[in-house]
Amino acid sequence: MLHAIEARSLVKTYPGDVRALGGVSFDVEQATVFALVGPNGAGKSTLVKLLTTLSRPDSGEARVLGLDVLRRPDRVRRVIGCVNQHPGVDRDATAREDLLLQGRLYGLRGTELKTRVQELFEQFGLTDAADRVTRTFSGGMRRKLDIALGLVHKPQVLFLDEPTTGLDPQARADMWNEIRRLVSDEGMTILLTTHYLDEADRLAGRVAIVDGGSIVVEGTPDELKSELRGDAVHVELDEVAGQDGAAAEGRVRAAVDGLAEIRDVAVDGRRLYARSDDGARAVPAVLQALEAHGIAVVSVTVARPSLDDVYLRYTGRTFSEADHESETAIFKRRWNRQRSWP
Repeated sequence: MLHAIEARSLVKTYPGDVRALGGVSFDVEQATVFALVGPNGAGKSTLVKLLTTLSRPDSGEARVLGLDVLRRPDRVRRVIGCVNQHPGVDRDATAREDLLLQGRLYGLRGTELKTRVQELFEQFGLTDAADRVTRTFSGGMRRKLDIALGLVHKPQVLFLDEPTTGLDPQARADMWNEIRRLVSDEGMTILLTTHYLDEADRLAGRVAIVDGGSIVVEGTPDELKSELRGDAVHVELDEVAGQDGAAAEGRVRAAVDGLAEIRDVAVDGRRLYARSDDGARAVPAVLQALEAHGIAVVSVTVARPSLDDVYLRYTGRTFSEADHESETAIFKRRWNRQRSWP
C-alpha cells in the first residue's frame, strides 16, 4: 500500500554543528492523523521543512504520495498544504484578498477560484469576516484563515506545525473538530506537530515522540500507554523550606527512595512523578515518607497512564523539564551567535 509520507534516515545539521535530526525514519498511512510530539527544539519543525521541500536534508530521503521531495519538489508542492507555526496571513489585507492571492498562486482563476474561496469561508465560519482586514481578527480566526490558505488548492496531505499554540480553549476545541472533519469527511492525511501531549492523544492515530532529533518511540496512543502497567502517581509539593533547585529535588528523592510501593520516580521542581502497581495503596506510604522529611504536600492524583508518562519513561525526564532544557539551549545558541558577530 502506498503511504502518504515516507521518511528514511533523515539527517539535518545546522551551522555550529547543531544536529537537528539524527537519522529519522517513519511512515504515515493515508487518511490518518500522524503526530510528531516533542518539546521546542526537538526537530519537529525541521522535519516539516524537509518534507514540504522548504529545506534539504544532509542525507536520507523522503517521499510524499510516492513523490521524491528532492527530485520532484514541484509536484510535491501541488499535492500538499502547509500551515506553519507562525501565522502566514497578510495582516494588512482582507481575508478574501489573502485567499484569492493564494488560489492564484496555485493556478486557480475566475469562477472556480471565487467558488472555492466562498466554500472555505463557510467551512471555517468566516463568511461574516471575509472582507475585514485580518489584523482585526482574533487569534483563533487568524489560525482558521491560515488553515484555509493551506487548503485552497485541495491538497491530499496537510502539514500542521503547532496549529493550536496560543489559542484559547474554545478556539483550540474548534481546531480539533476541524482536523477530525478533514480526515473523516475528506479523507485527508494530516501530519501534526505539537508539544501538547493531550492534543496528540485525542487526535492522532499514531504518535511519534521526538527527542533530541530522534524518534524514541512510535505507536498508537493506546499502544504506548498500555506498555506502562499500573497507575501514575503525581504529587504536587509545597515549597521545600530553605532549599531550591537541585538541593530541594535531592531532598524529595531521598524521602521516597526505597519505597517498595512506587518506581520510576522523577522530580520536576515542585512535582513528583512515580508509577505504582496500585496507586491507591501507594499514596499513604508516599505521604508518610514525605511528611517524615518535613515536606508538605499540596495535592495528590492517581490516574491511568498518559502520554506524559510515556515521555518520561522513554526519555528519563518529564516533558516540562525537556521543554525548559530545549529553550535554554536555544537561547544559549542565539546568544553565542550574537556575541560572535563583528
